[in-house]
Formats: sequence, C-alpha cells, structure tokens
Amino acid sequence: MSQKIRSRIAGALAVFAAGAGLVLAGAVPPEPATLVLTNGKIVTLDAAVPEAEALAARGDRIVAVGPAVEIARYIGPETEVVDLGGRLATPGWIDSHLHFMSVGASKLSLDLTTAKSWEEIVGRVEAAVQNAVPGALITGRGWHQEKWNQVPRPNIDGLPFHDALSRVSPDNPVILTHASGHSSLANAKAMELSGVTADTADPPGGRIIKDGEGRPIGAFLETAMDLVQLGTSRARAARTPAEVMTENRKIIELADRECLSKGLTSVGDAGVGWTTVELYKRIIDEGRLGIRLNVMLSENARRIEANAAAWKIEGYGAHHLSVHTIKRLIDGALGSHGAWLLEPYEDLPSSAGLNTESIEEMKETARVAVENGFQVATHAIGDRANRETLDIYEEAFRAHPGKTDLRWRIEHAQHLHPADVPRFGKLGVVAAMQAVHCPSDGPWVPKRLGAKRAGETSYVWRSLLKSGAVIANGTDAPVEAADPLPSFYAAVTRKMNNGEAFFPAQKMSREEALRSYTVNGAYAAFEEGIKGTLAAGKLADVTVFTRDLLTCPEEEILSAEVAMTIVGGKVLYKK
Repeated sequence: MSQKIRSRIAGALAVFAAGAGLVLAGAVPPEPATLVLTNGKIVTLDAAVPEAEALAARGDRIVAVGPAVEIARYIGPETEVVDLGGRLATPGWIDSHLHFMSVGASKLSLDLTTAKSWEEIVGRVEAAVQNAVPGALITGRGWHQEKWNQVPRPNIDGLPFHDALSRVSPDNPVILTHASGHSSLANAKAMELSGVTADTADPPGGRIIKDGEGRPIGAFLETAMDLVQLGTSRARAARTPAEVMTENRKIIELADRECLSKGLTSVGDAGVGWTTVELYKRIIDEGRLGIRLNVMLSENARRIEANAAAWKIEGYGAHHLSVHTIKRLIDGALGSHGAWLLEPYEDLPSSAGLNTESIEEMKETARVAVENGFQVATHAIGDRANRETLDIYEEAFRAHPGKTDLRWRIEHAQHLHPADVPRFGKLGVVAAMQAVHCPSDGPWVPKRLGAKRAGETSYVWRSLLKSGAVIANGTDAPVEAADPLPSFYAAVTRKMNNGEAFFPAQKMSREEALRSYTVNGAYAAFEEGIKGTLAAGKLADVTVFTRDLLTCPEEEILSAEVAMTIVGGKVLYKK
C-alpha cells in the first residue's frame, strides 16, 4: 500500500473520529436555557470572550456566551429564543446616580424643562390651577433661568419675584423646583403655609432670596428649600396610609417603567431615608419592581451608626436591592451659585458658593462609615467642595490603614482644580459623574467661572482617566432625562446644542463611555462579581440597541433606541 493511500485512509479515520466525538459530546446536551439571544453582536466586556454571537441564560444567570452554533445546544422546547437580527447587545446599563422616586414623581407634576420664559411657566401653572382641587399643592420641575429667552422683570440674580405666580394661584400652594434640584420658586400661598416671612432667617447652608426691603421674593436656595417644602407637606400628612401607599406604588411603577424603557437594568438611588428603603422592600416582596436598586442613605450619621447592622443590605430580593452607601451633600449647584468654589464666581464676585453640610458633620459621617463598613458618596460640584471632600476621605483612610478597597465616591465631581485630579486615582475614589451635564450646562459654565477656569476644571474626564481614576456614569434624573444615550453621546463628543464641543480634549472613547455605564458602574457599587460584563455565572442583565453605538457615525448615536431591556433573564422592555 502506497504512502499516499495510507495518508488518505488516516485522514478519513481522523475525520470519522472527530465526527464521532462530536456526536458523543452531543449525546448528553446541556440543561436547556430559559433564554437564548442569538444572531447578534454581543459585546461582553469580558476579556475571556470579548465578543460573541449568542448568549444563554438559565433563570437569572448567564450559563454560556459564544458562537451561535454552540449556544444552540442550550435551546430546548421551553426556551425563549430571541433573534437579535445583528443588533448590538451589551451588559445591562447602570445609571450610577439618579433619584428614583423623583423620576416617578416628576411624571405626576408639571414638566418645565422646555419652558422658554417665566411668563410661559406662569401660564402653565394657571392652566394647572383650573384642574386642581382648591388648596391642593401644585408642583413642577425642570426650569432653568439660564435657558429662558428673556430675563424676568423684576428679578434678583435672574430669579423672578413671586407676584405673577401668586396672582394666577392665590389659593393653591405652588412649588417649582429648578432643573438641578437645588433651588425652588414658591408662591405666596406656599410661603404663608410654611410661615416664611421677612423675619425668617436663612438656614445653615441655604438662602432665602429677599428684595431690598427684606421681603422674600419666593426663591429658595439649597437647604432653604426645606422651609417651604415642610410647610406645604402638612396637607400631605393628612392623607391616610392607604392613600400614601397608592401614590407611592404609582410613583415607583412610573420610575421603573421609565428606567427600563431607557435600557437601564440597575440604578444608584442617590439619597433617600430608611422609610423609602422599607417601601422598596415591600414593593420587591410584592414582585412589582423590575429595576435593580443600589440605595444611598441620606440619614444622619448618628442614626446610621445606631442601626448599622439592620440597615446594611446586600442583594435583597434576588439582587434587586442593596444598601451600603451613605449620601452627603457638601455644596450646591453651579446654576444657582451654590457650588462651593476656591475663588469667587465670575458673574457674582461677592460669592464663592455654599457649604451645605459642615466639615465636622462630614468627618463624623466618614468615621461612622469606615467603622461600620459603609461606602460614602458625597455630592461635590465646586472645586473647593471636591478638595474638602478629598481631604476628609484621605484623613479617614489614614486613620484606618487596615481598611482597604473602600471605593468611596464623589458624586458629580464637575469642577476640579488640576492639583486634585490625581488624588482620585491615588486614593481609590470613584468619580460618579453625569456626562450629560457637560453639554447641558456648557453654554453658561464660562459665565459662572470665566473661560480659563471653565476649561481647566470642568468635566475633566480625560484627565481623570489618565490619572487612573474610575468614572461611573449616570444622568442625575430627573435633573436630566433618565436616558443614558444622550449621556453616552456627551461623553464621546462633548457637543452642545449649538454643535460646538465643550473643551473636546477631555472627551472619552466609545469603549470608555460604554465601560462607564457597565463595568465601572458595577465596580462603584461593589457588584463587579455579578454585573458589568456578560459571562457565565453573572446576572443575565442585557441591553439591546437598534444601532451599533461603538461603530455607527457619531451623529447617529442620538437616533439610536433601546430595542430590549433584559433583567435577570427576563425581557422587561421591548420596543
């Protein structure tokens, strides 16, 4: 027998053996999956399998990621099979900072985000009064004086006097919250119910805007907002527990639906009290919550210390609720001149902003947190606010050298002195930023800070990333819409509505922006073991888009839509 013939026979036998091996291997197929995604571009962000065609999930966990032909082995008679049609699927998107209840509540109040003038807002309130029960509170949110096409007359720092609002709503209290959530406008009835008069003093960390004769004009900044909110809450306090629960269920339902429709699978709820956590637990127990929540507690340090064991929660309700973070606010917002700056405002030289919570209280929070295993997340917008926060964190870390991998956070971190940028990476502090604020605020930031300071300190993502910092992205909804796509677009372009880019050297790459909404969001919540990438053993949380965000032309990012949101292996939203 010739060598050539022997080689052919050997080759044939090898092919037969390989085929037999495949048959034998397939003789015992894997346990069927409950969900299979196939025929897609699945970007896993997992180094072992960076990209795949298909994914299989059983229950709420991923069991396999790989080629479509391989994953087909997991399809059984009861498996839900989703043909992605070549669309992009990524790890479920995580909004690391929004206000969940406020997202829902905003659906029940006046939306003022598109208002172009104070007169237009007054008109909307007048229309609302016609449909309101006499004496009922009328609320609205989203106005921004820098976005009005004309300055109201009269005004103080661009903020209108209440007279026109009080004329159209003499009997219904009205409270209209700024887009930032850091100032509000109230009518005479709201101030009357709250007992606010010319004699009412500014609270610590807040300011009641008054005219030249000392009369409140109806504008309240930072902690002063609480004065009018508390007064008008008396009517709400008279409601029955059943009425309160009905409203809360509706608010949560609206927030849940909104977040899921935007492709979010997890959110960081930035600052609620323990009673809200108990409400979430009840809703989860009833099976009425789809989104996953990481809650930041806004309770004071003494209450948290007294209840630390009971209040720290990990993975409640199949990982739908975790509580291990304390939220603090050290300053206000730039738009209301409340951000705490190292130097005075360019357009208000008499002020360098507000310190809304004392350094002593902040240090006490840091002590309680580090001693009881809580993360700290501090709202800091101005450059001084960020420096003071970093100083407090560093002092706490040095006092407890045995405590490591704390991952304390600064929420917003919008304006940073260049000397403080490297401290994030060095200290392991997470920058929980909202990229969408950059183009939204960009047109008027130079007015507040001056062009030079704006360019050196504002939304310095590239500088932070180069220094080794972790950036977790979000929207701060309802300050901005609970839609991550405008924030993703902002991260990679920094383009404002006029088409100009706000100091474009600081933009992110598309992969960096994607990681800021997935891998980094999971890391910031200590959940990288179960979220952030698509790999066997992790939660089957997936977001599917109508366009490939990583390769489509830049101008098409904003026209992309969420095709599907999957949480725990269940399709909870489908376009």
